[in-house]
Amino acid sequence: MWKKIFAVILTAFFLSVPLTVDAQSLWSDRGNVFADKKARNVGDILTIVINESTTQSMTKSSTNSKDSSVELGAGSGIFSFLKAAGASGSDSFKANGNATGTSNFSGKITVTVVEVLPNDNMVVEGTQSIWQNRNEQKITFRGIIRRDDVMMNNTVPSSKVANAELRFDGKGPLNAKQRQGILTQIFNFLF
Repeated sequence: MWKKIFAVILTAFFLSVPLTVDAQSLWSDRGNVFADKKARNVGDILTIVINESTTQSMTKSSTNSKDSSVELGAGSGIFSFLKAAGASGSDSFKANGNATGTSNFSGKITVTVVEVLPNDNMVVEGTQSIWQNRNEQKITFRGIIRRDDVMMNNTVPSSKVANAELRFDGKGPLNAKQRQGILTQIFNFLF
């Protein structure tokens, strides 16, 4: 009899207590080595692998020449006092020049997704500052990347970045000494 009463009380208790069930995914991204960790949303971080090389070569040649002559005959009649005269002149100019330049830059900079465009392309931007002996070297990178170009290790080669802007700025005592003085800048502007 006690068993029946205990079973009824226990059943009544479980029926009166509300049951809540939390729905959770069986495939949580935490700790899952097979989860896709590539950047795709605003605030996500990825690394741009910069490997740029440029070579410029320019050759110019310019030649210009001009010859002229003027002849004036002797005067007649009341202008007989004028004697025959002539003048001639020539001018020539020739210039040659060439310039060649090569620049290479390689490195890595970590950037943040700042905007996701309607076509799922991502605008990325990042700044890296390096301080050494009160001198700052600042590297700023901005560009647009496709989600398909993000590699499994969350990197993108710089050759796959559209509208890429890579800027180097510096400030501090050493950088200030490398600039022209104000008088030199004024003379260069005037002359």
